[in-house]
Amino acid sequence: MKKEKTWLTRKKRPIVIAGPCSAESEEQVLQTAHRLKKTEKVDIYRAGIWKPRTRPNSFEGVGVVGLPWLKKVKEETGFPVTAEVAKASHVENCLQFEIDILWIGARTTVNPFAVQEIADALKGVDIPILVKNPINPDLSLWLGGIERLEKAGIQEIGGIHRGFSNLGEKFYRNRPQWQIALEFKRLRPDLPLLNDPSHICGRRDILQEVGQKAMDLDFDGLMIESHIDPDNAWSDAKQQITPEVLGRMITEMQLREDYEDVAPLQSELEYLRAEINHIDDELLNLLSNRMNIARQIGLYKKNNNMTILQQKRWNDIIDKSKKQAKGKELSEEFILRFISAIHDESINQQEKIFRE
Repeated sequence: MKKEKTWLTRKKRPIVIAGPCSAESEEQVLQTAHRLKKTEKVDIYRAGIWKPRTRPNSFEGVGVVGLPWLKKVKEETGFPVTAEVAKASHVENCLQFEIDILWIGARTTVNPFAVQEIADALKGVDIPILVKNPINPDLSLWLGGIERLEKAGIQEIGGIHRGFSNLGEKFYRNRPQWQIALEFKRLRPDLPLLNDPSHICGRRDILQEVGQKAMDLDFDGLMIESHIDPDNAWSDAKQQITPEVLGRMITEMQLREDYEDVAPLQSELEYLRAEINHIDDELLNLLSNRMNIARQIGLYKKNNNMTILQQKRWNDIIDKSKKQAKGKELSEEFILRFISAIHDESINQQEKIFRE
């Protein structure tokens, strides 16, 4: 008998998961759920039951006492409900209270032992699982967590992109590093991928901007934190929004399609892509020529007992590149990443010369 499609395998887009960062009281959980239901934009209700915090003495969730509240949400609203699990006992508690979907948080995904413990607890259980990216930008670790669940027999798995911790980040709470999420989509096109703008942004004023970008990049859905009184939330107050604001946000989003099966549109794209391919070929040839010169410079430095890194020269390159980027509609962030990658490869090429 063919298994009925669930929310993970349906083509509906966007899938919207919403609810408070933390379950605080039965009244708060139920009020949030009913107000989200009225928006008619939410598919699944979420609430944090256990909250892994960076430092002790912070609110770490109400624990098992909150699971009956989620069960009541199901009964009163019809929402499927989801909660985060970080260890085997969490899985057992959620299954006992008929939680429909589980998700593994970023702090857990980073630990293969913890993920394996969860996978072992789920053997023989038919329940959808979502896996957030690890806090550090390690795609293999993210994919590895999913593979552990697959080996345990879990058939419905999805990813959640919630950004990556970065010590120097000032704009986002967690830097999106979209390229990692897009590589996840390329390597695992069979899995749905959702975006968590709440944890990427860390503040509510740019939630819609980040959510829209995720939709433009063909993500399957969004996980957004919503609270009836965001400013007084017990955790992550700055990034939560009311159910009504969330409803308007989803309504105002523009959903685009890939139209891969529409020949006229694809024909025009193919013409433009052919131009990009030609430019890419030229770029690779230029980079090859540049590295040839870098090797010559490396040989000169070796023969004259000079250090590979010439700091003044590198500073001059950075300053020049930043100035040129402003006049060429290129972001400073991009040009610094690009020039740094070229510089790193030049150093690698020169190191090879030094070792010969």
